Amino acid sequence: MAMHGHAAITRLMARGAEFLGARYALLGGAMSWVSERHLVAALSNAGAFGVIACGAMMPPRLAEEITATQALTDRPFGVNLITMHPNLMELVEVCLEAKVGHIVFAGGIPPGPAIRRAKEGGAKVICFAPAFALAKKLVRSGADALVIEGSEAGGHIGPVSLNVLAQEILPHIRDVPVFVAGGIGRGEAILSYLEMGAAGAQLGTRFVCATESIAHPKFKQAFIRAAARDALPTVQIDERFPVIPVRALVNQGTRRFMEHQAKVLARFTSGELAKEEAQLDIEHFWAGALRRAVIDGDVENGSLMAGQSVGMVLREEPVAAIIAELVDQAAAAYENRGHPAESVPA
Repeated sequence: MAMHGHAAITRLMARGAEFLGARYALLGGAMSWVSERHLVAALSNAGAFGVIACGAMMPPRLAEEITATQALTDRPFGVNLITMHPNLMELVEVCLEAKVGHIVFAGGIPPGPAIRRAKEGGAKVICFAPAFALAKKLVRSGADALVIEGSEAGGHIGPVSLNVLAQEILPHIRDVPVFVAGGIGRGEAILSYLEMGAAGAQLGTRFVCATESIAHPKFKQAFIRAAARDALPTVQIDERFPVIPVRALVNQGTRRFMEHQAKVLARFTSGELAKEEAQLDIEHFWAGALRRAVIDGDVENGSLMAGQSVGMVLREEPVAAIIAELVDQAAAAYENRGHPAESVPA
């Protein structure tokens, strides 16, 4: 009997899986410092779709990471580029030269030339759509697929929960595959979004404690201990100076970020910094802070970016085991709804 649940999940994921060139329509969320060659290759090798987090990497460093990932897997994987990176166009070229099949643009609306160049170069373009109007605009601009990410996610977040975004966007966008992200930690949730019309799901937090993840043991321990309520968004201190909120486990670093914002705000107000410079300054605070936590294990002063699904991270285990569990949960949930076996075409 168990087989028809799996067959149903395969059918529901077919469009997303075909688009990614993977067995399962499951994307790895791109997490700076964590989503590097080891985790990305492990995800792709296990039938999901790994995504390298370029973050603040410069073009030569990204080229090196792509080559190293290709040495560990012959399966497709993507590269996530931050749109405000000063070398965005060069990074796109690096991806195209390395024959990366999918480029994910994150952190703002990608400039038209970047989307066009990626597509001309033969890559599929995936964009983040935090609202319905934006989703439509991105599809018109040439996005080949969208990720709708709710505020439950870790790292930089928009203001709306996935529960609401899914209702606003999934029924209306059919021309491109739409993947859901934010707070997803179990297969039952994946199934329900697939049934609402999602092409697949993106998970980040759930893979931080994978055996193959290079995150420091102390970083993993913080995730294993944390409950959903411990992953909170950073607070913006002045509305004249909007700061993209970052969801992370609360620690000394979170408190220091408030002080840092206040200092940057003062420099912005005095005219010492332009708005974009100030924004980058804030980005850089976390870039350094994230590395301190993930790589060096400084879980007090570093940034513990985590989604609310962190409460479902219970142990360190291999990527393949996490994926198998998610798919089994989705298949079992499908069967428990009493779907007769014959409703699934062979």
